[in-house]
Amino acid sequence: MRRSKDVSAGLLAYRRKNGLEVLLAHPGGPFWAKKDDGVWTIPKGLVEPDDDLIGAARREFTEETNLVADGELIALAPVNQKSGKTVHAFAFEADFDLAQFASNEFQIEWPPRSGRRKGFPEIDRIAYFALSIAMVKILPYQRPLLEELKRRLG
Repeated sequence: MRRSKDVSAGLLAYRRKNGLEVLLAHPGGPFWAKKDDGVWTIPKGLVEPDDDLIGAARREFTEETNLVADGELIALAPVNQKSGKTVHAFAFEADFDLAQFASNEFQIEWPPRSGRRKGFPEIDRIAYFALSIAMVKILPYQRPLLEELKRRLG
C-alpha cells in the first residue's frame, strides 16, 4: 500500500557533558560542502511502506554514521519538511566515540553535464554540539526537535 506522502525516521543522540549536547550530521556531496549553519540534520532516512518507524530510524542511523543506537528511545513530536515529508525522530542518550564514524555513499553525475558519476558520502561529518550552537547548525524545520528534547529533559 502506497502512502500519500513520504515519511522519514531518524535518531537524535544526546549526552550530558558540559550541559546538554546533541549529535548532528553534516550532509555530504558538493552542494553542501561550503554550507554550515542551518544545514546540519539528525541522521535519518526514508521509511519503506513495510518498515516500522523505530527499526527504520535505527537502520538509517547506522547506515549514515557506522554507530549503533542501543537503549531506550524517547519519541519526539514529528516535524514536516517543506516538501510535505513527515520526519519522525527518537532521542536517546549516548556518548559515542566519533572516531568510529563512517557513512554510506551515493552517486551523482559530477561535475554537472560531464557524463561522469562520482561517489560522495551521504554524511561527511558528525559532531556533538551544545544545544545553543545546535539550534544554529540544524535545519530550521528540525529545531522543534531540539526544543522538545530540552523541555523533556528539563
